[in-house]
Amino acid sequence: MDNCDESSRSGSARIAVVIPCYRVADHVLDLIARIGSEVGWIIAVDDACPERTGDLIENKCEDARVKVLRHTSNRGVGGAVMTGYEAARTLPADVVVKLDGDGQMDPALIPALCAPLLNGRADYAKGNRFYRLRDVTAMPLTRLVGNATLSFITKLSSGYWQLFDPTNGYTAIQRRLLPEVDFSKVARRYFFESDLLYQLNQLRAVVVEMPMTSHYDGEPTSLRPLRMIGPFFWGNLRNSLKRVFYSYFLRGFSIASVELLIGLALLLFGVGFGMRHWWLSTMEGTPATAGTVMLAALPLILGTQLSLSWLAFDIAAEPRLPIHALMVDHVETGSARRNDSNC
Repeated sequence: MDNCDESSRSGSARIAVVIPCYRVADHVLDLIARIGSEVGWIIAVDDACPERTGDLIENKCEDARVKVLRHTSNRGVGGAVMTGYEAARTLPADVVVKLDGDGQMDPALIPALCAPLLNGRADYAKGNRFYRLRDVTAMPLTRLVGNATLSFITKLSSGYWQLFDPTNGYTAIQRRLLPEVDFSKVARRYFFESDLLYQLNQLRAVVVEMPMTSHYDGEPTSLRPLRMIGPFFWGNLRNSLKRVFYSYFLRGFSIASVELLIGLALLLFGVGFGMRHWWLSTMEGTPATAGTVMLAALPLILGTQLSLSWLAFDIAAEPRLPIHALMVDHVETGSARRNDSNC
């Protein structure tokens, strides 16, 4: 199979697709066959797949758009996607889509997913399986509860308060943003999508969602949302602390920073003071005085109000203006010409 990156064969196509491949030999060929002509380049990354998916694609697929990359050891879905992103950086595509190889993501949705990016309205787009009520009621209960919990904690860590469904891997990114993301600091396993949202927020990238329906078809999945709540919680907690520090104290300082500092201090004092005197009152068998109660309650009330004021500021500060137009184009035209000449 010819894996040459011929720009001429892509025509007006402006989209590249990255497919991480691990145990997807039964689905990947059909998936590639369903990818439309709007896609000019397909990068399949064999993540040390025991089914030798890369060999299968090269031997059975005749689609000239396909290029196969391989890992000698398994790096996880995030590691496979990052390898694909690195390869896509040198392509003349405008948008890079990540499409799972198990066939649960419909390639027919690629134009809708990429439309906000191609129109210049966003820097990153992702699927949302919770948008339509009929899709939510059809989702398995464990997935519904797990994803809802993960979505809530991801809002705080990423700063994208209007987004949902953080584990959804159907994504599209402006190619010009790829060199700006420090992929060495992005999680390699299932936390990849949530961790990337944090990185995008640090760039002030605009992120939008596309309503979609999931197709499970009885296929097994290695992702168990309820089991992932613990690891995702700690990852999101780390990112939350980093985001707040970077955004409100390192790169910028505003009235919201003051509200957060004073609000947290008052909350901690109110809780600590109130718990201590409640314990003393319980041990001594004497009721707390009105003054003691007020010294505990007033800081709690004021701290809560200031914290909510900061939260309102943080929600309103979600990025609104796309940044990809400000990025330098890193397409290596000389390298591309050399590759074409060697085909």
